Amino acid sequence: MQKIIAYPLSALYLVCFGLTLLVFHPLQWLAHNLFGYSGLKRVVSLLNLSLMRCSLIIGTTYRFKNPYTLPTDRPLIIVANHQSMLDIPPLIWYLRKNHPKFVSKIELGKGIPSVSYNLVHGGSVLIDRKDSKQALSQIIKLGKYIEEHHRSAIIFPEGTRSRTGHPKPFQTTGLKLLIKNAPSALIVPISINNSWKTLRYGKFPNGLGSHITLDVHQPIENTGDLDTLTAQIEKVITTGVHI
Repeated sequence: MQKIIAYPLSALYLVCFGLTLLVFHPLQWLAHNLFGYSGLKRVVSLLNLSLMRCSLIIGTTYRFKNPYTLPTDRPLIIVANHQSMLDIPPLIWYLRKNHPKFVSKIELGKGIPSVSYNLVHGGSVLIDRKDSKQALSQIIKLGKYIEEHHRSAIIFPEGTRSRTGHPKPFQTTGLKLLIKNAPSALIVPISINNSWKTLRYGKFPNGLGSHITLDVHQPIENTGDLDTLTAQIEKVITTGVHI
């Protein structure tokens, strides 16, 4: 019965989601051209809050638990597991004071209203998974960018989202490059739960009533052996994932 109800609600949600992207695309362009980065950043934050509100149509709610004070005067490397595209709006909204940027696949850099514009102009990097040299150079670029501007980079080391919620083994090459190129960065592990349930039926319809939680763990200083450090980060995040 729930799946039957999910069809019309999912259709309405997708319409609202798409309209939100269309409305905010010219707003991003206008803010960027009139006010530069600061204007674009404010509009992008509101865009992602609006996308979170759209997901209320399918009963999706969010809880962001962060008992720590994250500094804004130094770079952050935010590391999380990845379960669905609904992971992204709350990360951007709740971490907006830290100016989050992403390591995203190159395919997202064109053709998607609002999303592509922000990725291209907002400080994120686009990597070609088929070209390891290009991908690594872009991650190095992002590390140097956040180091210089005291902003944050969000990376999902699983490489692709988990469709069952069970964390995939971390691919740590990109994470290590970020750490090397942003040596003063504080590392912030985050465990994401229940986002995968919005895709329990596949891409359509959406699962209903998912309560997505994002739990920020004790930040970790960028010290010591990289292999030991990345293993510690993975353990902290995966321990916080509950199926």
